[in-house]
Amino acid sequence: MQVREITNYIESFAPLSYQESYDNAGLQTGDPGQEVNAALLCIDITGKVIEEALRLGANLIISHHPLIFGGLTKLTGSNYTERLVIEAVRKQLAIYAAHTNLDAVHTGVNQKIAEKLGLNDTVILSPMANQLRKLVFFVPADHAAAVREDIFKAGAGHIGEYDMCSFNAPGEGTFRGSENTDPFVGEKGSMHTEAELRVETIFPKERENQIIRALIRTHPYEEVAYDIYPLANAYDRAGSGAIGEMEEPLDEESFLQLLKERFNTPFVRHTGLLGRKVKRVALCGGSGSFLLSKAIAAGADVFVSGDFKYHQFFDADGRILIADIGHYESEQFTKEIFYELLTKKFTKFAVHLSEVNTNPVNYF
Repeated sequence: MQVREITNYIESFAPLSYQESYDNAGLQTGDPGQEVNAALLCIDITGKVIEEALRLGANLIISHHPLIFGGLTKLTGSNYTERLVIEAVRKQLAIYAAHTNLDAVHTGVNQKIAEKLGLNDTVILSPMANQLRKLVFFVPADHAAAVREDIFKAGAGHIGEYDMCSFNAPGEGTFRGSENTDPFVGEKGSMHTEAELRVETIFPKERENQIIRALIRTHPYEEVAYDIYPLANAYDRAGSGAIGEMEEPLDEESFLQLLKERFNTPFVRHTGLLGRKVKRVALCGGSGSFLLSKAIAAGADVFVSGDFKYHQFFDADGRILIADIGHYESEQFTKEIFYELLTKKFTKFAVHLSEVNTNPVNYF
């Protein structure tokens, strides 16, 4: 099993195109063609995590937070990041990170938090924009079914919980081939009219190459006529945060106690209690204060996240309960996402969950 096989599979689940502009997800050290003995799954890369990987015989570390976040201009060991990168290269450790792309995917970090809270009917709180494309192509009616099937397999045609979605309208196509053509229908050098279908479907932009390859591979014509249009529609399969419903409403104090138990934290920083029941819960793993207004607009009773600053608590303004459980605490179960992905797909190498607590915040 090579590094690239594993990382390609992770990226089919959480495409790198979903990451934020400031992020640095992907392979950070190591040869993509390197054979993998075992993988260690963690939240952060620390010296103890590297020691753990070496002890377990793992030559691939898959982390949620990137080791290399800002640009490296030198490797002299003058700071923590440089020293760890040097150690990883010396020990031939491949290091891979899936960060904000794993946050963004609808079955990623935020869905895992929702599962831990037992939320139902969970959807993305702030869906991504500019992620969808419309494909329009023209094909002889007798060949439309085969072409549609192939592009659907490549990832086109998903709308919410529906797949194989398309619109098909009959019409006439005209063309004339030069002396250098070998037309599927008609004669070269002569104008030809053919009964065709106009087929429309949508797809997420990261699947464009695969879908166009499928279209050209299956379409009978030498030259395939197609158009791709960017769409302004929100994409409900990727975005920031999540919102869902509790099975049964809880009073605020009981909900805060639930957070402490489920996320193994001694403290929850929160705004003043409002004397309301908690039913509708918005959340965001990591630093989610930028979504507070979205949570309020969505009618959430509480917003669960981490890293709220002092003045940001005032922004709740009596409209919502903010519950700050901590950055690490909110994302600690991300290792489980990696584990579930890899153990279902690959059986040829060992996968270990790191036992190192990398939370830099301590409580007294």
